[in-house]
Amino acid sequence: MIEFDKIWVEKYRPSKLDDIILDERTLNIIKGFKNEIPNLLFVGNPGTGKTTLARVIVNDILGCNYLYINASDESGIDTIRHNITNFAQTKSFDGGVKVVILDEGDGLTAQAQAALRNTMETYAKYCRFIITANYKHKIIPAIQSRCQSLDLKPVLEQAVKRCYSILKQENVNISDEQKKKFIQLVKRYFPDLRKTINELQKSVIDSVLSIDSNVSDNELLSKCFEGLAAGKSLELRKYLIENEDRFQGDYDTLLANLLDYIYDQKMEDIKKKAMIATIADHLYKSAFVVDKEINAFACLINLEKA
Repeated sequence: MIEFDKIWVEKYRPSKLDDIILDERTLNIIKGFKNEIPNLLFVGNPGTGKTTLARVIVNDILGCNYLYINASDESGIDTIRHNITNFAQTKSFDGGVKVVILDEGDGLTAQAQAALRNTMETYAKYCRFIITANYKHKIIPAIQSRCQSLDLKPVLEQAVKRCYSILKQENVNISDEQKKKFIQLVKRYFPDLRKTINELQKSVIDSVLSIDSNVSDNELLSKCFEGLAAGKSLELRKYLIENEDRFQGDYDTLLANLLDYIYDQKMEDIKKKAMIATIADHLYKSAFVVDKEINAFACLINLEKA
């Protein structure tokens, strides 16, 4: 049996609003909710606390009856017609508002989203919806217009403090050298706090923080940059595939870090702007592609031409 109290992301999952890392504007909006809420659309990167915030609202703020559905598992129209409609059409026993948490709502089919739009409107008297999504553009405009949309953007400084607090609560010994690597690790995975906490737990050995040096250096990015300058994008693909363990096969994060690396390099502004625009374009395309590695490889080829 899995002991969830030993898994840090579960052990330290916030249960109250004050424990969630949010920007001040979003926090003030959520604090304004009392016994009623509008339909909400939470948008943000994975691991930023969208689902946790939704659960805090229904449990800690409203204390209401709610239905949780993961749209990535139940993405079809039958989920809307049966599960959601059956729940939404009846009044709550206590007379308060009922809430449907639709997690990863951007995974719903277009047909299901069209049906959801009608359900939201028909049963607005009894039920509210909290929809989470990684990609706002995958939510149809008709649903977006029925929701108050909030982009969840954690604050880096608060993320560092939260992660450091977890290490202290776990009585982890941190050397001065590891403190520097710790901050670099948080910045590397930011804003994905879930992934950051998982990586930290993985880096603790016998109550001592031992972050691998590969996490903190720029060798991988330097190799990419030098390879592009030398016109060796084909060789770079082989190198990156062989070293996927160094960036956990997360090609979106790799491209984002490469963008920051290029931004800090000394080169002609026009060339730097072209390379940054190319990476940004491929990061956008990454939301639609089947294979992120191929998308990243295509990005390298285009960067070579810039």
